[in-house]
Amino acid sequence: MDQRTSTLSIRAARPADVPRIVEIYRPQVLSGVATFELEPPGAGEMARRLADVVSRGMPFLVAECDGVVAGYAYANSYRARPAYRYTVEDSIYVDDAYARRGIGRSLLEALVSECAARGYRQMIAVIGDSANAGSIALHRLCGFATVGTLPAVGWKLGRWVDSVLMQRPLAAGAGTTPDA
Repeated sequence: MDQRTSTLSIRAARPADVPRIVEIYRPQVLSGVATFELEPPGAGEMARRLADVVSRGMPFLVAECDGVVAGYAYANSYRARPAYRYTVEDSIYVDDAYARRGIGRSLLEALVSECAARGYRQMIAVIGDSANAGSIALHRLCGFATVGTLPAVGWKLGRWVDSVLMQRPLAAGAGTTPDA
């Protein structure tokens, strides 16, 4: 966080945050390739997603900057099959007006910490677009390693878009059995 951000706090998302979360996500859907969604979800759908994540015991966090929700991050199941139950996938979005203030890093660090405390062992980042240097650098800064690129797996905004896969261990990672 730099001097342009006087107060930053990370907390659990609440239903009252949904309209702001929708505002942050909408431009990413309409004009970005960080997400492969093509139609921005409305408040009802985003409220359902928040409730779903929280009901499964996973963290959904917001970053407040001077009392305004400036970004959000959450963990979700990496895959539905039971063998993947100790692996989560992260998602992070920061309002463009608050970019480059350390908010993404604060959110990702908090998300990593929350997931480790809840017993998860691996976190996967599926980053839309191999040209998404900011997200790739953020994840690398927070201990993720690039484990692969899936070239041209999405068609959005008139072009093929890659997915970059990054991974980091949480807590003991694969060093011990999950129940240890």
